[in-house]
Amino acid sequence: MASDLPMSPHLEQIHGEIRDHFRALANGFQRLDKIKDSSRQSKQLEELADKMRECKRLVKEFDRQLKDGEARNSPEVNKQLNDEKQSMIKELNSYVALRKTYLNTLGNKKVELFHTGAGVSGEPTAEENVQMASSMSNQELVDAGMKRMDETDQAIERSKQVVHQTIEVGTQTASTLKGQTDQMGRVVNDLDTIQFSIKKASQLVKEIGRQVATDKCIMVFLFLIVCGVIAVIVVKIVNPNNKDIRDIPGLAPPAQSRKLLYFRE
Repeated sequence: MASDLPMSPHLEQIHGEIRDHFRALANGFQRLDKIKDSSRQSKQLEELADKMRECKRLVKEFDRQLKDGEARNSPEVNKQLNDEKQSMIKELNSYVALRKTYLNTLGNKKVELFHTGAGVSGEPTAEENVQMASSMSNQELVDAGMKRMDETDQAIERSKQVVHQTIEVGTQTASTLKGQTDQMGRVVNDLDTIQFSIKKASQLVKEIGRQVATDKCIMVFLFLIVCGVIAVIVVKIVNPNNKDIRDIPGLAPPAQSRKLLYFRE
């Protein structure tokens, strides 16, 4: 039994955590069979995938601790621990293959931890994956599992980079739009100022037009008065005996000639 294996406290703790995750995965797949809604099934599969990733990390840690303690353990103990590690990897691969079967049923195509098929039509079933894993040697199984784990980690890192780049582009776009919005606001304010100035100029032109019209009327009236006075003066000079025209104040009648005065004497 795995509980009878001689392990260090830290290695035993890791082993216990892996077994706890395996029990949670088994219960999760049992509950998945009872779920009829496809969206809830997808959510449940994502939660199971998180547990598988955690198991993968713990298996790596278990392998690292196992290699660090090989010198302190006997060959027989090291063999038993390596067998236990291979058993955990096989069990993890079986859960991964089972999850892939559910994903194919739902029509999802996502990157898997231990993907071995070339396409949907050529992908092996869960039983075939288990048989394939059983036929592989321990070292080949470990190498294949580690390789798939590394590929998954690389895919996750690439996805993070894409998300980071998308966020940067979105931030730059938001800054550009904000600058353009501020510029449009300034343009609108300038247009309002120009419109106000045009209204003030129109009012000023109207006021000037009214003043000019008033001045013209006054000038025409004065011109008519002057013309009338000049006409009266001219008539008085030409015909001084005309009684129909009154004398203009301040303008004396023309004096009689000297010859006329002399004749009267």
